[in-house]
Amino acid sequence: MKKETNIPSKQMMKQMLSVAEKLNPGPWVKHSYFTGKAAANIGKALNLNPERCYILGCLHDIGRRFGKTLIKHVIDGYTFLETLGFPAAARICITHSFPYKDITSYSGIIDCSIEESSFIKDYLNGIVYNDYDKLIQLCDTIAWSSGFCLMEKRMIAVVMRHGITNTTMKKWEAFFKIKNEFEQRIGVTIYKLLPGVTKTTFL
Repeated sequence: MKKETNIPSKQMMKQMLSVAEKLNPGPWVKHSYFTGKAAANIGKALNLNPERCYILGCLHDIGRRFGKTLIKHVIDGYTFLETLGFPAAARICITHSFPYKDITSYSGIIDCSIEESSFIKDYLNGIVYNDYDKLIQLCDTIAWSSGFCLMEKRMIAVVMRHGITNTTMKKWEAFFKIKNEFEQRIGVTIYKLLPGVTKTTFL
């Protein structure tokens, strides 16, 4: 397998999450691992590099190591990984929250500075999403801290916690667009690739 140079190794990723869990304990760490597992399973079916998918999925929320924040975790994660020299992983920290490229689609308070918000907007406007961006966006919304679940369950859970914005429906439509695109490419529903999804969904 080709060695990846713009993302951390699997061993380094696990160490990062171990430290992050001590700094900010919570279910977000288990959610991150399940996001990674979902990404590896679906990514393999899409002929993507499954280890790369796993590492990117596991690190998408690494910005939460800095505390209990909302949108700020995306810029914190980006800065953290970019500083370490892992631009591809840093990119996922921002893109995972925006299947619809609009900062107002984020559910919850905008708890970052005006400068940080402007950076996120400019960053999103300056890139074209690749398969890895879209895969982690999808897997973030089918991964619970206890396992995999139907996308709709997690989408509803998020808005129940943080509320609906004027662009929430556009964000949901973007999630379904990614799901449909990937399912057409692999020829089966993504849920066939997620062990235990029925049990977790109906817990």
